[in-house]
Amino acid sequence: MAETTTNTDRDPDVCVITAALTGVLANRRQCPGIPYTPEEIADEAKRAYDAGASVVHLHARNDDGSPTFAPATFARIKQEIQKRCPVILNFSTGTILDDVSDQCMYLRESKPAIGALNMGSMNYSKYSKSQKRFVFDMIFPNNYEKIIKLLSAMNEAGVKPELECFDTGHTHGIWPLLDMGVLKPPFQFSFILGVLGGIPPTVESLQLQTKIMPPGHEWEVIGISHGHWRMLATALVLGGNIRTGLEDHLYLPSGEMAKSNGELVEVAATLCRSTGRKVASVEQARKILQVPNNC
Repeated sequence: MAETTTNTDRDPDVCVITAALTGVLANRRQCPGIPYTPEEIADEAKRAYDAGASVVHLHARNDDGSPTFAPATFARIKQEIQKRCPVILNFSTGTILDDVSDQCMYLRESKPAIGALNMGSMNYSKYSKSQKRFVFDMIFPNNYEKIIKLLSAMNEAGVKPELECFDTGHTHGIWPLLDMGVLKPPFQFSFILGVLGGIPPTVESLQLQTKIMPPGHEWEVIGISHGHWRMLATALVLGGNIRTGLEDHLYLPSGEMAKSNGELVEVAATLCRSTGRKVASVEQARKILQVPNNC
């Protein structure tokens, strides 16, 4: 791999908390607290920020809750959030389609601080043991051509890529992009654990991912569904950052359904402090993730 640049001034006790506010799969029949409109998403961003999140990960939806990639909707979400709080914006670019022209457009036009970049293809499924059937079963295609298009748009717009790795091959597979010069350090990895088709939610899985990634760079854990809180606790002990929110998990540790993203972030912040870590402010998160102040 090419030589990489790390943040030598980083305080290892400080943890960046990201809130993933809405996603695209869950709906209000499953959880009434999921926001749809730009105003609702912005209100949830403020709740998450007040509870301790310094970054919000954003998908866009139509008013009926269906997903949209319309650049104008992402622009409205950014505008509404910035009216309410100074939280760092992370835009999703994930799509099962090969066409990423809308994603490239809203990256260039809205210029979020961070853009989520899926680093490989996979089966993406959910199975119900009680029903003995798949709730959904699809292929999530992310070939290098697609990755390079999105990465080029991020580079052009000054958006930092967040490298979303669902499996070990995704983490190892960054090396051709480094060799080509389209992916540049410092890196920010997100290790997603618990999606059927990806790496399982175990301590050993996370340890393996952190050994495969280039040393000295930032990483966070995204724990999906039932392993959510255990994976966040594991990341905190191992020195990583964490992500919570209604995109990832709908329930508090008690088993009660969360009413808002703020409730989930409150628990994550308490968990952070209980492991001897400190919750990063927005200013600290900008320095840790090495993103500019004008995004």
